[in-house]
Amino acid sequence: MNKAVVLGCNYYIGLSMIRCLGREGVHVVACDYDFETYGAKSKYICEFLKVYDLNENDEQTFLDLIEYGKKQDEKPVILPSHDKYVEFIDKYYDELEKYYLISQVRGLNTKLMDKWVLYDIAKENGVKIPTTINANDEKLVEKVKNEVGFPCIIKPVDTVKFTKVFRNKVFICNNVEEMENGIKKAKDNDIEIFIQEIVPGFDDCMLTYDYYIDKTGKTTHYMTAQKKRQWPINFGASCFAIQKYNQKLIDMSKPFLENIGYRGFGEIEFKKHEKTGEIYLIEINARTTNFNDLLYKVGLNMPYIAYLDLTGNLKDSDCKYIDYDTNYAFIYGFEDMVAIWRYKKTKQVGILKSLKISFSSKWAPAIFATYDLKPWFFFNKILLGKVFRKIFRRK
Repeated sequence: MNKAVVLGCNYYIGLSMIRCLGREGVHVVACDYDFETYGAKSKYICEFLKVYDLNENDEQTFLDLIEYGKKQDEKPVILPSHDKYVEFIDKYYDELEKYYLISQVRGLNTKLMDKWVLYDIAKENGVKIPTTINANDEKLVEKVKNEVGFPCIIKPVDTVKFTKVFRNKVFICNNVEEMENGIKKAKDNDIEIFIQEIVPGFDDCMLTYDYYIDKTGKTTHYMTAQKKRQWPINFGASCFAIQKYNQKLIDMSKPFLENIGYRGFGEIEFKKHEKTGEIYLIEINARTTNFNDLLYKVGLNMPYIAYLDLTGNLKDSDCKYIDYDTNYAFIYGFEDMVAIWRYKKTKQVGILKSLKISFSSKWAPAIFATYDLKPWFFFNKILLGKVFRKIFRRK
């Protein structure tokens, strides 16, 4: 049997992938530089492969993976859980392909994560995208005032690097001074950025299309969803999102992705203009999405689908499209509680209204699973340790 090598298990995305594969009887290899994390405590891990932190030595990680691949009787399926691993696979694609089965197309996923390239690809294919201006434009201030307006956002070309430095995905700018200060901070940290208009609408205007496209170019699985809460609020990752059928998203997304030659799983994030109803492409997550457990709950086991496709075992009868509302919702409990409090504090949504939304849905938790409890206990142990350390430091 082909093994499945999951790149990155120190977060709930990797944990979800491990569970999705392990519950189908696949031999799962957890690959990371640190195994003292909750994701590494899953009972579905059959084998550990320790590598280097990609930020420190990605070349040695590549050599270790090649050495591991050479020892296998059958090519393992290699699956990234993070943008950094997507870029890593693209960087060493030609050599990795000799020893591993890879779902992504050489170079495409990295291009789609580059916000400037994505902007051009979207325009070429007639997909709406918010007005975007290069931060180095000689007439930047004039163009922002006339074409974008305030407030606007500063977004990075490389989200991973920006988030690591600033612990946020964007800078919100209410005036020229804030914009210029944000640009300076980004440039001081050698981060390429651009200015983009804010599409009007609350967080529940954020919509997603999650999909799998097989190696022949056929979309075999898809689902649409609606964000309800994000962390950080307004410009962050989903901490509570509900599956919501939206045919308009499907009609926009399916031909677009097939036309650009996408392969494997991924997610497009859109935002609906609260007044006009127009839908704008915000970004593409060219990997397993953070609410993979929601997909699993509604019957779309994306990591296993990829495994079957790459090993030649995906059948036409396996195709599945969620074209109705299931009332399932993804929840990342810890961040969601913080988000609920923050929405209330900024007077955007009251706590009772947030809780009503939460308890009217069936949950797909990010970490908690009755069939695999150890990661959840380990996560809470770490969390409590941080709380106690903070209390004692104050004393």
